Amino acid sequence: MYELSYMPAARKYFKKLKDKRLIEAYSNALKKISASPYSGEAKVGDLAGIYCMDLHCNKTNYEISYRIVEKGGRTVVVILAGTRENFYQELKRYISI
Repeated sequence: MYELSYMPAARKYFKKLKDKRLIEAYSNALKKISASPYSGEAKVGDLAGIYCMDLHCNKTNYEISYRIVEKGGRTVVVILAGTRENFYQELKRYISI
C-alpha cells in the first residue's frame, strides 16, 4: 500500500464534497490508487510523470490526477480532482505554477 498525500487544490476539492455517492466513488478510487497506483493512465507530453484515473458517478465523468513518488518511501501525491470538463487545462495551469 502506498501512502496518500494531497496537494492543497485536491484537499480543498474533497473538503467541499457533499454528495455521499460521489464521496464513496472517490473513496473507492483512492483506495484502488493506494493499492495499485500504476493502474491509472500514464500521461505523456507536457503531463509526463502524472497519472490519471477516471470515475463515473451520477452520469458525470470525474478525474483524479496524481504523481507517484518512490524516493524516501512509497507515496502517491494527489494533485487535483474534479469533473472531466476542462480538467486537463486546469491541471496544466496548476502544475505550471
